[in-house]
Amino acid sequence: MRVSAPRVALVALLVLCVAVVLGSGAVHRLVLLGLEDARQLATGWPAYAMALIVLLSALGAMLAFVSSWVLVPFAVFTWGAPVALLLLWTGWLLGGAATYATGRFLGRPAAEWVVRSDSLARYEQRFVRHMPFYVMLLVQLSLPSEIPGYLAGIVRYSFVRYLAALGIVELAYGIVTVYLGQGVLERRLVPVLAGLTLLALITVAAAYR
Repeated sequence: MRVSAPRVALVALLVLCVAVVLGSGAVHRLVLLGLEDARQLATGWPAYAMALIVLLSALGAMLAFVSSWVLVPFAVFTWGAPVALLLLWTGWLLGGAATYATGRFLGRPAAEWVVRSDSLARYEQRFVRHMPFYVMLLVQLSLPSEIPGYLAGIVRYSFVRYLAALGIVELAYGIVTVYLGQGVLERRLVPVLAGLTLLALITVAAAYR
């Protein structure tokens, strides 16, 4: 298995930021003040705010340089965990469906506009139209979220099976991330860092499998 340096650096940066926020009472209070200001804006235009969360989550599932992590504390703080999970999960499913459609109808050249060509080439030869469902689940767990959709579309993997695998994995991922977001708001350092570690280990295990 090959893990890119930028991806490792991004995870390390995320853990560092979480540790700083949770370890410093002053920083944590500043974060909560910022979230309160954002919540007041969101409550003035709730439909637009929810639509924005769904849109940004969808973009996070389509583009390698967009992350949904920063949305989680805001969504949990503003609407609570169940609504936050629904908004994020809906966006991830829409983004995954868009990546599949891009790969299927526009092909590899279009996918290379948003995913590095070497990343596509590395996994393209392993994708087949009749890939077992459990393998697709492992792929969804182990690869960056934008890659499986483009490749599944390119090889014309069953859209229903792809979307089912995506939905299962993203629901589990969403439950964990919402829990972690709640932990950040409540300044629970050990559970949050333990959750991040567990998430990383599951991803690595799925990639090796």
